[in-house]
Amino acid sequence: MCNDCHDEEDYGMPLIGDKMPIFEVKTTHGMMTIPFDYQGKWFVLFSHPGDFTPVCTTEFVAFQKRYKEFKELNCELIGLSIDQVHAHIKWVEWIKDNLDVDIEFPIIADDGTVADTLGIIHPGKGSTTVRAVFIVDPDSTIRAILYYPQELGRNMSEIVRMIRALQISDNNKVSMPADWPNNDLIHDGVIVPPPSDIQTAKKRLEDKTITCKDWWFCHKKL
Repeated sequence: MCNDCHDEEDYGMPLIGDKMPIFEVKTTHGMMTIPFDYQGKWFVLFSHPGDFTPVCTTEFVAFQKRYKEFKELNCELIGLSIDQVHAHIKWVEWIKDNLDVDIEFPIIADDGTVADTLGIIHPGKGSTTVRAVFIVDPDSTIRAILYYPQELGRNMSEIVRMIRALQISDNNKVSMPADWPNNDLIHDGVIVPPPSDIQTAKKRLEDKTITCKDWWFCHKKL
């Protein structure tokens, strides 16, 4: 299933800044090759402990209800658990029939290979996967990783916020403050990278296009 992965002792689980390993996977939308099928797009690969479980069901409904918002950010979704594809299909049907929500994104039927490679098997829980989130950019680089315990469902607004912030950062070479875009100090402003030499530091406070609390702490509106 994984065509370009190394043994864990040689490679280890992927980290932020690594390329997403290449997987050929069976999904509810047919066979796919990750990350190549999403080349040129952002995507969120998220794992769930198992089909037909209450917290996971609420998460899938929540992801689907934000799916249009993800797509507007040029971002796709793909779920994963160590369940067979027919279980995924039946669960998707149950969600449609009982909750009137049509899950439009694919779900990977993992045999454990993907989960092992990504390091998302829940400790002490057999083959159950943790609630992991991998945010991957159009160059197939992993930009963020989140892990949640079984008892805590994910916050979809935070995942959307992270993708939006990463895209703004890439396009404008800026950083985001805590709780952006609702930061207590600079509100929806963005942080300008600090100067890297003395001369630039001296001129920084004279720059009328930005606001500074000091030469190393400057921000601006986009």
